[in-house]
Amino acid sequence: MGQSEQGDRRAIVFDLDGTLIDSAPGIAAAVNRTFAAHGLDETPPDLIAGLIGHGAYRLVADLLARQFIPAAPADIAFLTEAYLDSYAEAPLEGTTVYPHVAEDLAALSEAGWRLGLCTNKPQALALSVLGGLGLDHLFDAVRGADAVTARKPDPGHLRAVIAALEVDTAIYVGDTEVDEATAQAAGVAFRGVGWAAPGRLSGPDAARLSRLSDLMAS
Repeated sequence: MGQSEQGDRRAIVFDLDGTLIDSAPGIAAAVNRTFAAHGLDETPPDLIAGLIGHGAYRLVADLLARQFIPAAPADIAFLTEAYLDSYAEAPLEGTTVYPHVAEDLAALSEAGWRLGLCTNKPQALALSVLGGLGLDHLFDAVRGADAVTARKPDPGHLRAVIAALEVDTAIYVGDTEVDEATAQAAGVAFRGVGWAAPGRLSGPDAARLSRLSDLMAS
């Protein structure tokens, strides 16, 4: 592919959790099951929802810190693996696609946009969720946290997706400060979704997407 042709191709990269899907209830259920199985306290789902975005290890570490439980990295890694195993047993539990997301992704793809996914979910789990929700065919490139050498907010994660899409640049769409920081570090234009949880994005509400089809005008 020539450089000019590559540069002319349009691409949008999306975060997954909280951007395309509401997976917080399922994540909360899985991590609380894991904590309860190891004699630890459960955490209200709304508090867990506010911690999602940095990846499974960080989520477990943050929940342990909230309970004032000192834990060595090996202990956190053990609980993280147990949580991910529990989550993988029922990856669609409590998970829904946000309104209009499926149809808007299809419309963007049909309009010529190449679509990518940059998520801190493990690769296999992300693909399982996308497949179970019928969204997998819409993406030209998917990179989970373990499919790259450094995950979000490291800009290399987003750049890896953009490279796989065979474009020079892209728009990145997300719902948390992690996504915002990743785009900024990578030098990529960022758009936040209007359904992001309060306080997780720095940009004004008026600048956020009311639905993904708003990107048609980009």
